[in-house]
Amino acid sequence: MHVDISVDCSGHFGCCTRCVTWRRKGIVHFLLAIFTAMNDLFTRKSRIIITCNSRLSPWLTQEMMELGIEIERSFLTGVEALGTLADCIPLNLRLRAASQILYSLDTFQAEHPDDVYEAVKKIAWEDILKDDGFFSVTSNVQHPTINNTMFTNLRVKDAIVDRIRDSKGTRPSSGSSAQGLVVHLFWKDGDAEIFIDSSGESLARHGYRKIPGKAPMLEALAFSTILATGWDRRSPFVNPMCGSGTLAIEAALLATNRYPGLFRNNYSFMHLRGYDDTLHQKSREEMEAAVNDQVDLQIIASDNSSGAIENASLNALAAGVRKKIRFEVCDFAATPIPATEKGVIFFNPEYGERLGEIPELTEKYARIGDYLKNKCQNYTGFVFSGNFDLVKKIRLNPARKIEFYNARIDCRLFRYELYSGSRRKDRQDPVQAEPESGDVASDPS
Repeated sequence: MHVDISVDCSGHFGCCTRCVTWRRKGIVHFLLAIFTAMNDLFTRKSRIIITCNSRLSPWLTQEMMELGIEIERSFLTGVEALGTLADCIPLNLRLRAASQILYSLDTFQAEHPDDVYEAVKKIAWEDILKDDGFFSVTSNVQHPTINNTMFTNLRVKDAIVDRIRDSKGTRPSSGSSAQGLVVHLFWKDGDAEIFIDSSGESLARHGYRKIPGKAPMLEALAFSTILATGWDRRSPFVNPMCGSGTLAIEAALLATNRYPGLFRNNYSFMHLRGYDDTLHQKSREEMEAAVNDQVDLQIIASDNSSGAIENASLNALAAGVRKKIRFEVCDFAATPIPATEKGVIFFNPEYGERLGEIPELTEKYARIGDYLKNKCQNYTGFVFSGNFDLVKKIRLNPARKIEFYNARIDCRLFRYELYSGSRRKDRQDPVQAEPESGDVASDPS
């Protein structure tokens, strides 16, 4: 971005009666340079890439559509939209399935790291980074000249530092922390693109979970699996074997319209030159006003560990939804099931990754099947697992198997229709239609 300081003031600063004198001093030109840089950086439309973990794209797409955001295209690990850096602010605060929100600064061709350096150095970083700013660099590189992305990150960092040093005579601070401004490079074959990562720390962690517990499910994944159930956000949601409570808490946050931005106070976009906190505060105020604590919910979470329930309760308290969840210390088979016409019951049992666990888990999965058949009539059952052999012990035919990853573990969300007697044709389905989760185009970020 290049700032043209020859523009006329046009009364922007209330100085027209003294413009001749002020121009001689160069003050108006200086103020206008800053004003133009701020205006361009936050109002120029560009490509926005919203990334997510693999297989979460259908659910990210669904929540963006619910927010009324137009999507240009979707791919395996994200979606693309068109907007400004100002548009990135509410996206960062509201999206639950996303990981990073990347705002494109420039595209270029590169066949060597030196090409990347030269292209990045042409960008007017002195108009983007604050004088006392700190920045870091991340990258996604698939190029035969690179076997360690740290080298590419270093070349990007050097280009930014050299540009600012040449233009201002100062050297900005940089490092690996994502607490300041984050710059992201995508480079595949000969195509490269430089982004401002407006998020910084990953959005996939929603910020309320102070005590993670044993093998917790990532918040973005938990939200996406809940969205995949099609839960109507009013009927009962039951989560036996709840662990640290992430699924129950995410269900309560969704039902009460609480967004992740309520639990976080630092984003990369806050470290841009010209950033006005009014935009952030306005978005927060809108989110706070949208919270609905009047909704009548029956969310039940149980675990046989009193320590797990204590931790889950504290996490729910930090998320502001403790009063919306009924926690029980009990064996999963003793979890209370509200009598209802419809509801969702969601299991996330262990997968048996360690030697010696399989015999015990075989019995547990069989008991899950018995519990679903005998206690959960009129509900739709869901079992999230990365061990498909163990799932067979449930001895129920799944109506659908929805693909997910939990970290690098290939998982499925198995859906079971549970009803007593003959299935009535007029029975309302407790879940809505889910978007298909098949593979889509590859990610440019």
